[in-house]
Amino acid sequence: MCGLSGELRWDGGRPDLAAVERMTDALERRGPDGRGAWSQGAVALGHRRLKIIDLSERGGQPMTDPHLGLTAVFNGCVYNHRELRVRLEGMGHRFFSESDTEVLLKAYAQWGRRCVDFLVGMFAFVVAEHRTGRVVLARDRLGIKPLYVTEDTDRLRFASSLPALLAGGGVDTSVDPLALHHYLSWHGTVPAPRTVLAGVRKLPPATVRVIESDGSHEDHCYWQPSYTRRPELGEDPALWREAVHDALRTAVRRRTVADVPVGVLLSGGLDSSLIVALLAEQGQDGLATFAMGFEAENGEDGDEFPYSDLVSRHFATEHHRYRVSSDRLPAALRAAIGAMSEPMVSHDAVAFHMLSEQVANEVKVVLCGQGADEVFAGYHWYPPIASASRQHAADAYADVYTDRSHDRLTEMLHPDAAPAHDASMAFVRSHMGAPGAETSLDAALRMDIHALMPDDPVKRLDNMTMAWGLEARVPFLDHELVELAAACPPELKLAHGGKAVLKDIGRKVLPPGVVDRPKGYFPVPAVRNLAAPVLEHVREALAAPEARRRGIFDQAYVADLLAAPGRHRARRGASTLWQVASLEIWLQAHGIH
Repeated sequence: MCGLSGELRWDGGRPDLAAVERMTDALERRGPDGRGAWSQGAVALGHRRLKIIDLSERGGQPMTDPHLGLTAVFNGCVYNHRELRVRLEGMGHRFFSESDTEVLLKAYAQWGRRCVDFLVGMFAFVVAEHRTGRVVLARDRLGIKPLYVTEDTDRLRFASSLPALLAGGGVDTSVDPLALHHYLSWHGTVPAPRTVLAGVRKLPPATVRVIESDGSHEDHCYWQPSYTRRPELGEDPALWREAVHDALRTAVRRRTVADVPVGVLLSGGLDSSLIVALLAEQGQDGLATFAMGFEAENGEDGDEFPYSDLVSRHFATEHHRYRVSSDRLPAALRAAIGAMSEPMVSHDAVAFHMLSEQVANEVKVVLCGQGADEVFAGYHWYPPIASASRQHAADAYADVYTDRSHDRLTEMLHPDAAPAHDASMAFVRSHMGAPGAETSLDAALRMDIHALMPDDPVKRLDNMTMAWGLEARVPFLDHELVELAAACPPELKLAHGGKAVLKDIGRKVLPPGVVDRPKGYFPVPAVRNLAAPVLEHVREALAAPEARRRGIFDQAYVADLLAAPGRHRARRGASTLWQVASLEIWLQAHGIH
């Protein structure tokens, strides 16, 4: 896990090495263990390293193989790097390190852009071909690792975070109206390729971009599961339980590949508890587990310690509990927003940020249960969508998932900031109507997993953990497990209140009381309820001169929000004031005026 940056020019000029240096410096927290740079001709690359595999300097980056004429920078982990190494050695390749970066380099030499088909893991990488000047960018199948780009008529820059691109300079920081529409429709989510800034884009998940020396490029989408049934497994719950259990075992085992200790973020919910159970089954002793809780606020509990304690005792883990007092939240909130590559509204971002700070003192790699609810239909809004006909799936999705209608959304905005059409509903109709999804639920899960999830929970986890040099791995987003789940009959997911097939597995391996407990989230009551210190921060941001100059929101509407902070809610209950303020606080935190 690391941070990468670079520049490619196609106007005959040399890269701006000072800009690449600034971008690389901005990524220091993602890679505190090492720094490197490389430049040749029209290409310059920078890298910050977090040492997880091959802790020697031989694994440093940018990594060059003079014999192959290739240089690469890489962020992530190739979990099958040892198996791939053996295969590539059998094809005549010779290795000088034990790193997965070198395996990636040799795999590219062997298979070109098709190398991604052989990689199991999470990754974003850039490979430069010395002879041709071609540069190849790629991102993993589920978008676990980020890759941001900005370009003009002369050059392209890329980095592992949006703020790193800002550090390079020359970025159009005006707010993208269509991205703003998405942000206000889907609880802060802006799907790739857009970002909230007009001058910055994201390489979409499961994409390889091949850029020629003249600046022309072509994108290749290399993976998309079919959300249709598998006849060989039928609808027998026992067969599916066995298949999913085996796939999950494999997913967890893969994510223990490291040359440093690996821990688990243990909330005590079904998903993280299953990970602990499977690690115990595989013989992990003395496993470090971590949980965080907050003070109660407005009658809402701020921790799930009884459940995480129960699981820890059952599997004899070395459990670490951290309780946070509410008076720490204002400073923590500012720090979490500063760590965001893009504005996010989910209140648990601050919890992940604070937990990661503590966990990073103990381990450098953690597994967590992110993604299980999307992959196995665990959220309460899925049954209403599933009950809709395939023809009306898009409308059903919008009814339960979209924060507000287009008309209500435009009432919030200054007329100059509002798109003329319902961009978010057009996006939903396009994705939900595409072939390859058999039922309304299949279409909804496909949209959530491949279009929205990379830019909400997955991005949140990456940003908050990497702010402390902590690598987070997500077994439930193993691509083979996702392929299997995509084919699973909807009723085997929706039963028992959702995630039925996982609950069936859990009843066999977890202590009583864990599987059928009420569904929990990562609670931060003071943020969810806009407690006094948080509300003060909100008022300061929205009253700031730059907020008024920006003119995104209708000032009368903002005044109404501030007059009654708890009254205005999105369809799913989120605070409208917090959605509005989060964007402005993020823009100010990153010096965007």
